[in-house]
Amino acid sequence: MALDYRKCAEQIAANIGGGANVISAAHCATRLRLVIADNGKVNKKALEEIDGVKGMFESNGQLQLIIGTGTVNKVYDEFLSVTGASAATKDDVKAAAASKMPWWKKILKTPGDIFVPILPAIVASGLMMGLVEAIPKFWPAFAGTGWFSFLDLVANTAFALLPVLVAISAARVFGGNVFLGAVIGLMLVHPALLNAWNAGNVKEVALKFNEPIPIEYVQDALNADRLKIEVDGKQVYVDGLTEAEKASLPGGGSDAYLLMLDTFDGTEPDGKIAPALLNNLATVKRENETISLSYSVWDHINSDTNPERKIGKNGIEIQKWNLFGDIGIAQSGYQGHVIPVILAVLFMCFIEKKLHKIVPEMIDLFVTPLCTVLVTAFAAFLIIGPIFSVVENWVLSGAEWLVTKTGGIGAAIMGAIYPWTVVMGLHHMYNVIEAGMIASSGVNTWMPIASAANFAQFGACIAVALKVHNQKTKSVALPSSLSASLGITEPAIFGINFRFMKPFICGMIGGAAGSLFATFLRSSDGLAAFGATTYGVTGIPGIPAVNNTFMYIVELLIAAGIAFALTWIIWKEEQPAAAAEAPAPAPEAPEIEVPSVSVIRCAAGTVLQPVKGTVIAREEIPDDTFASGVLGDGVGIQPSDDKVVAPFDGTVSSVAESQHAVGIEANGMEMLIHVGVDTVNMKGDGFTCLVKEGDAVKAGQPLILFDREKIKAAGYSDTVAVLLTNSEDMENVECGAR
Repeated sequence: MALDYRKCAEQIAANIGGGANVISAAHCATRLRLVIADNGKVNKKALEEIDGVKGMFESNGQLQLIIGTGTVNKVYDEFLSVTGASAATKDDVKAAAASKMPWWKKILKTPGDIFVPILPAIVASGLMMGLVEAIPKFWPAFAGTGWFSFLDLVANTAFALLPVLVAISAARVFGGNVFLGAVIGLMLVHPALLNAWNAGNVKEVALKFNEPIPIEYVQDALNADRLKIEVDGKQVYVDGLTEAEKASLPGGGSDAYLLMLDTFDGTEPDGKIAPALLNNLATVKRENETISLSYSVWDHINSDTNPERKIGKNGIEIQKWNLFGDIGIAQSGYQGHVIPVILAVLFMCFIEKKLHKIVPEMIDLFVTPLCTVLVTAFAAFLIIGPIFSVVENWVLSGAEWLVTKTGGIGAAIMGAIYPWTVVMGLHHMYNVIEAGMIASSGVNTWMPIASAANFAQFGACIAVALKVHNQKTKSVALPSSLSASLGITEPAIFGINFRFMKPFICGMIGGAAGSLFATFLRSSDGLAAFGATTYGVTGIPGIPAVNNTFMYIVELLIAAGIAFALTWIIWKEEQPAAAAEAPAPAPEAPEIEVPSVSVIRCAAGTVLQPVKGTVIAREEIPDDTFASGVLGDGVGIQPSDDKVVAPFDGTVSSVAESQHAVGIEANGMEMLIHVGVDTVNMKGDGFTCLVKEGDAVKAGQPLILFDREKIKAAGYSDTVAVLLTNSEDMENVECGAR
């Protein structure tokens, strides 16, 4: 049976406190999104029972009713008509909801607002990265092809320039100019700066700033590798080479290896070697093995555990631009950082808004952008970046410690409470941590926790779907569980699990178990922690993104299996409560007085006079809308009684919220009986409607009781408009008393 959109909308309005309790209303593809003024007036249980409402939940200050694709827009249109609310966009609703949030929730919600819009770029790059890195495992030669290099570039772009994406999105959220935000993001990863990923690499720092390398670093590297050759009568390195191999070296083995001599052309006077020279040592071929001497030396220097040979020691350090005496800006970028970028753009938006208020319009276009970028640049490089990059590293270290260093306890706790953050609408805050993990190590170890938590909710929801007998619940649970298996858990959580609570708790237990299992896993090659190359995808879509596919599937099965089993055992379907005693017999219906005078006649039937009084022509009704006939042809009645009755046998099609008007239909006739002019402003005072939408009524049955004296005291006419609203579709319409 087709859904009655009007009835659905009216029932929704009736159970949320009416149109006066609606601050804003919008809809997305499947849900009606409402911001309510007084949540105490919302009857949640009644809303869930409305035909057409598949589920409901509250998130981020919004009351969201799940109605369905292709249906929600029709119910929304009727809802606007019933409540008188004005149409709003999703952004309008979000803004209205955000204004009602406590300050702490606004802070936690902000990362989600920033990262959710850039998820498509991150997901695309992460999945492609996983696929590109997986191919060489089955086809080793692929790693040396141009295809691999090109696809690797495509896959890494979003992460290499992540601060730019974050800056643009943050500027949008904070209300600033997105292009100025982009400039700040680009500035923080400018090619003139040392790439932040190389800040701990002696080779990259030395080459970037042309810092000479102490000769003893190189000597130790060569001695450690036992690679020696004879140069000018001295043993240098590459032990065991034949004379022919020695001759294959540049200059016959005499030029690239003089760096071991006491006097070396190219060394600094204090016994140091220019990094460019060290970076261009020869490559030695021995049978099928190729030995890169430069790589061997640099690798040893970078892996040296001696704290005196790290960045900042022996003159190898990241250089600064000294702007204020000894206070300067380190020439290092912020690749992979997100918190400093967000705070820099927040500061930028604050400056921009202030300048727009105080700078004259004549020069605003030039002065505001210039000053905004310049001031933000100083703040970002001198204060925000240096301080909050350290804070961010602490946050990431804490998250990694929680996941990997607590024996699984921390991961289990997070797997259990993760669904609660979904309920609160705060789960997107984890994006900051996940993005930072990928940027710093290339592995998102948080993703398996989120996947276990989400897939456990799938297991609990599918258990309800298979066990429940109520067809409405089953029709919601089946598609919701499918959505949860794909990582979208809101329909399952709010429509089923959280609603019945026990499945939700069982899902929490399953999520904890799956997360605990994940902490003891490694990548398939055993070289890295278990995790993903992206964020924003969980469940089945996350399979291509993880570095150990088989164990990831096992983790999902553990989480969902435990949640399913517990839900099947613990959750019981509630049965409708039986009546404690037989209902009292209904009182006898009062005798109905059927009117004898007709006021409208047409081929479809006759409309009897619904209220006693003097019948006047439609044109005499003291309201331009009614009198013009735009709402249909009919008559007016100057009442002598205070009761409206049904003008024929039919069905009540609508009841005004203020109870001053009722619609009734039969045989294709659609009638509107409207008591008084502009009496909607009385908001129901003086009116009592005796029927509700959908009721079957008989001719003469009372519909509305009204107080004529209150209407007149309020300054309104009590004329009753009786209109055939679809008169243009009727044949032989005749109006007037007979």
